[in-house]
Amino acid sequence: MEPTTANNTRLHHSFKVNSPDVTYTEDTITSNYQYRTTKTKLVNGELNVEPVCTNYTFKTERKVPKLGVMIVGLGGNNGTTVVAGTIANREGISWRTKTGVQHPNYYGSMLMSSTVKLGQNERGEETYVPFNSMLPMVHPNDMVFGGWDISGLDMAAAMERAQVLEYDLQRQLQPYMKSMKPLPSIYYPDFIAANQKDRADNVLPGSKQEHLDRIRQDIRDFKKANNVDKVIVLWSANTERFSNIVPGLNDTADNILAGIKKGESEISPSSVFAIASILEGTPYINGSPQNTFVPGVIELALRHNVYIGGDDFKTGQTKIKSVLADFLISAGLKIASIVSYNHLGNNDGKNLSAPQQFRSKEITKTNVVDDMVASNPILYKDGEHPDHCIVIKYVPYVGDSKRAMDEYTSEIFMGGHNTIAIHNTCEDSLLATPIILDLVMLTELMCRVSYHTQAEGDQFNTFHPILSVLSYLLKAPLVPENATLVNALFRQRSCIENILKACVGLPPDNHMLLEQKTFVKSL
Repeated sequence: MEPTTANNTRLHHSFKVNSPDVTYTEDTITSNYQYRTTKTKLVNGELNVEPVCTNYTFKTERKVPKLGVMIVGLGGNNGTTVVAGTIANREGISWRTKTGVQHPNYYGSMLMSSTVKLGQNERGEETYVPFNSMLPMVHPNDMVFGGWDISGLDMAAAMERAQVLEYDLQRQLQPYMKSMKPLPSIYYPDFIAANQKDRADNVLPGSKQEHLDRIRQDIRDFKKANNVDKVIVLWSANTERFSNIVPGLNDTADNILAGIKKGESEISPSSVFAIASILEGTPYINGSPQNTFVPGVIELALRHNVYIGGDDFKTGQTKIKSVLADFLISAGLKIASIVSYNHLGNNDGKNLSAPQQFRSKEITKTNVVDDMVASNPILYKDGEHPDHCIVIKYVPYVGDSKRAMDEYTSEIFMGGHNTIAIHNTCEDSLLATPIILDLVMLTELMCRVSYHTQAEGDQFNTFHPILSVLSYLLKAPLVPENATLVNALFRQRSCIENILKACVGLPPDNHMLLEQKTFVKSL
């Protein structure tokens, strides 16, 4: 395919790295990569900084599997929009609106609709490739969807209930979706708002252990019925209240498995789904803010070496916050207060109108600036933190069109103050859907990437089961114990980009452009 040229850049849709450190075979891409970083140590009151180089070998399997995606909350706004959007793209369905004909796209997906800079050509033009061309990735059009929901509406009726997509598009999607129906799901009323009871007409009977066994069987049945090579399970159902961490109940893998057998009430539906997925060797992603991954669930994932990722899709207000806070603090401006208000009218907003469920959301939204504040002790004393207020209100009339208003007040030079106020109107599920697709695509890719270091020998290993590379897409990133928690958005994106570059033997883009700042014209 010929490259596209615009604004002094060139877009290519495929590439091959010409390097003795990169080997392409029919089955794999293998790269030898020098990972350079620094370590610091305080010696006699002086900070010593030492450059460190670690030799990695990365291996990526090139064959993309047939992928099944099972969504918990399949009949909700996000679930129906994911299924409808991929069908519209796959079938090339266009639809009429009052402003004209709209064509399907994957806008909002980092992997499907953004690019990565690979370098410059001989004329100094920057050269880019689509993000999903960095390594072989599954295409959303090829995904097979299924899942569970406490509401028994078929997917066409659920799409109509959600009121997210235009009528003319819904009309054309009806024949594809009316035969799809969610599997019965787990319903423990104590974990979600009481106002969800009227939707709960498709629930599993029996004990917690029976629920666990049924979900495991559902995963096996789905995989067999659809002839898929791999399944990923993703939670997009209601926000739950936080689970209490109880010694002897959910603090270890063995205890939480025993607790399920005993029917302990403090084990949440999302934790049961996560455990079922782990026991089936199936990656599990938590798209809501509750603490699904209690210590016992994390230990179980580590024991079985199964990928888990979370928490809470990062769509509008929080994504902006992770950019703006990073910008202000990096500029030496001291954020003194952040006030975030939003209202929405979809079922997510209805569920969040209950105090315990709102508290789960409040925690993930508040913690997003912590690492940026901690990075600048010049501005913030030990333990000091900006005032941070979160308000969410349920306004049924606005439906899926969420309104968010933010005010950032910062201390500036010589006692002055600066206030930035933002009003953001966003269609919630249309922002969340591409993030769901990115999470699934990236998780599947990481299942095919392995590594070893020179010091460890030739035995390839998978990445840590807590898949922190997903952080860019999540409000409250889950990271391994004692690992650095990064919320700053551009650092998170650079992490993904640079890991994928390492897998093809390319250095990270350091943005120095020395060839343009010195008399050395070619490097």
